[in-house]
Amino acid sequence: MSKSLKIFLGISYIIILFIFLFLIFSYIELSRLDDFSYYKELQFNIEKKISQNIYLNLLIFFVFCVVWVSLLGFGSPLLLISGILFGKWIGTIVSVFSITVGSLILYSIAHFFFEDIVRKLLEKRFYNYKFLFKKNEFNYFLAFRLAGGLGIPFGIQNVLPVIFDIKKINYFIASFLGFIPMFFIWNTIGAGLNEYIKQSDNFSFFSLLLNKEIYLPIILFLVVILFSALIKRKVFKDKIQ
Repeated sequence: MSKSLKIFLGISYIIILFIFLFLIFSYIELSRLDDFSYYKELQFNIEKKISQNIYLNLLIFFVFCVVWVSLLGFGSPLLLISGILFGKWIGTIVSVFSITVGSLILYSIAHFFFEDIVRKLLEKRFYNYKFLFKKNEFNYFLAFRLAGGLGIPFGIQNVLPVIFDIKKINYFIASFLGFIPMFFIWNTIGAGLNEYIKQSDNFSFFSLLLNKEIYLPIILFLVVILFSALIKRKVFKDKIQ
């Protein structure tokens, strides 16, 4: 790929990103972010809006997540938002599907347009991983996703497989399955936050933590973290530089 095309794509990406972020923040009253009543108003208005046409809003959120992950490379805020908007079950389904699709798009773009750049930046550091992925790219990438990407930033997780030439179908299915446990936990916390906002008149950090809709998924989150650490130790032992 020519240098001029790379520059054009880079500038286009930045322009689209700024437009995307502008559209998001134009709907938020930044001056009221410290006002708990503002969140109650938002919660009421959003819940009312979603109830009018849940299928259309699911579609809009799906597309939003795909674009977000494709452009920004990370998805953690979306997991809380999906739980707040749609509850833990539907929120988990839509977030897993949409973020998997967004991750696949980001991977495909990186593989097609920026493979040389990705290899230059990441191949030396993660060279030892190649031997694992050559054995069974699906199983090891699934383990990689279940282990939270071994603590690697989500955006890098999504493009790292470029240096392993992972098949897109394996990338998609392994990502989908690997995302489910942690995504369910984050959506459960989001749903718990939604209920807390709905039922409370004032914000209290301690009352929030003592809410079973919050502390139970946090405990489950710690269990998954321990499980992820176990996978990292057993599967990827001596492969991390």
